[in-house]
This record gives sequence, structure tokens and C-alpha cells, in this order.
Amino acid sequence: MDAKNSSVPTPVGPGTETTSKRDTSNKMSLSPQVKQKPIHYPFWFGGSASSMAACVTHPLDLVKVRLQTRSGSMPTTMSGTFLHILRNNGLTGLYSGLSASLLRQITYSTTRFGIYEELKSQLAARSGVDPVTQKPKPPSLPMLIAMASVSGTIGGIAGNAADVLNVRMQHDASLPEHKRRNYRHAGDGLVRMIREEGVGALFRGVGPNSLRAAAMTASQLASYDIFKRTLIKVAKMEDNLATHFSSSFLAGVVAATVTSPIDVIKTRVMSAHGNQGLGQLLGEIYAKEGMGWMFRGWVPSFLRLGPQTICTFLFLESHRKFYRRVKGLEEEELPAVNKS
Repeated sequence: MDAKNSSVPTPVGPGTETTSKRDTSNKMSLSPQVKQKPIHYPFWFGGSASSMAACVTHPLDLVKVRLQTRSGSMPTTMSGTFLHILRNNGLTGLYSGLSASLLRQITYSTTRFGIYEELKSQLAARSGVDPVTQKPKPPSLPMLIAMASVSGTIGGIAGNAADVLNVRMQHDASLPEHKRRNYRHAGDGLVRMIREEGVGALFRGVGPNSLRAAAMTASQLASYDIFKRTLIKVAKMEDNLATHFSSSFLAGVVAATVTSPIDVIKTRVMSAHGNQGLGQLLGEIYAKEGMGWMFRGWVPSFLRLGPQTICTFLFLESHRKFYRRVKGLEEEELPAVNKS
């Protein structure tokens, strides 16, 4: 009888709690102190999103290049250049050089986005925990700019050959017949560049191009992260489409303004036929156009870069959302909640 009584569980009164309940309560109370690991997205997401965006905005990029390299009686406005291309080359003329543009995104954008996100992930893994969100503390603006500048420089070098092809193929139709290169596609252009001009042609303008890539990545990627963080924390917006659109639009304005002078130099260097030095080229541009050359084509540049930036980040955020859903990581995007 005593043995039986010893096996009967002790009744639990209203003022007592079981060990399992105490353990659960302790786990809940400790959950906010658990550092959430940052999600590590695939390296190629940025290149994929940028390639999709390029398919949407390529005509605007073409018009920008034509304006920056125009000569003689060529139209001086964006609408005039657009109509000139349609009249002389048809609708397909607006997509002249698309293969080179896609090759550029695959090399340049994949590299710069991939390295930037990798550097952010490595920094987040070593940072402390935000006491409010219980997520790794976000990098500061100077740190984001530094990481983006390094990523952009490497991306500019990796994508330089494709960038030379892109500029040449877009500019080709505006040249006289005897000066046209008539590359059939990006692959044909690469082979002919090496055969006719040597391997050095692949790195033509790599200096200003890398500088532009560093400035572009710092002003585009870093500013997007800052604008997005500010809109969520200060403006109390949610991490949704409206926030992504607003952040990318503002990042496009910053990027267009910062990169405009470098973009003009890069385009002139890459489209030139001779071996003209950078100093000589700048001297000629200043003599003919004054200081206005620095922001020549800013409006078409922004009208191209703005939509391109918006499309790129909207596609990128869609990639990330789909990845989290497939991997079952959706909950890691939310801050931990103390339910005790």
C-alpha cells in the first residue's frame, strides 16, 4: 500500500507550478537574449535582380549614352534622342547592345552586390545585439560606405570589358558608317576587341570605371540600406513594398548626382577611337563645354538610374522574400518577442 501511494503524483495546487512550466517560462524569458543569426543570401541575387532591371530600363540607358556622346546635329534632348532612334533604327534600336548590358550585370553587379552582402554578413556575425530588436547591430553609415566602395571597385574591374562593349554597342548606331564597329553581340564584340586591339582593350577606361563603380555602389547600396533603416525606425514604416520603393527612389537620386561627372568621363573614354589620355580628354571637354560637362545628361541619367535602382531593389527584395519562404526563415526577419 505504501509502495502504491509513493507512486501517486502529488497534486498541484494553484500556488505551485511544475518543473516543465518553470523551464518553459525560463526559456521564454531568455529568448530575447538569444542572438539571431543574419540570413545569408546567395551570392548571385544582386546580379539576377540587376539583369532583370536592365531588361526594363535598357532604352533609357541607351538614350543616356547617346546624349553623353552626341556630336554634330544630333538631338540635344532626351525626347529628341528617343525619337531619333525610333526613326532611324526602329523599335529594336532601343535595345541595341542589350547582350552587352546583360553581360555587364552578370559580371559587374553580381560581384559588387555579392561582396557587399558578404561583408555585411561577416560584420553582422561579429557585432553585438541590438537591445530592442535582438538582431545584430546594423553597420554605421561610414562602414557601409567603406564596404560598398571596396565592393564597387572590385565589381568595376570584373565588369570593365562588358562595360566597354556596352558603351560601344549603344553608341555604334550614332556613328558614321565608316566608323561603326558593328558588333553582332557581346561574344562577337569580346573576340573582336581582343583580336583587333589586344587584351589591353578589355581594361580600357578601367580607372574611371572603377572609380564610378565605387561611387555608384557607395551611393546606391549604402544609401538604400540607410534610407530603408531610417524609414522603418523614424517614419515607423513597415518592411514592405512601399518602404522598398521609397528607399530605392531616394537612393537613385543620390547615385545619379554622385556619379554624373564620373559617368560622363567614363563614357567619353570608352567610346573614343584614339589613345587619348585622361588629362587631355578632360582639357578638351572643359574647353568646349565649361563646367557644365559634369552634369551633362543628369536628367536622362536619373530617369534611367532611378527606375533601374527601383527595379533592382524591388527584384532583390522579391528574391530575398522568396528565399526566406522556401527555406522557412520568414520568422528570423522579425524581432524576438518576450511572451512571459
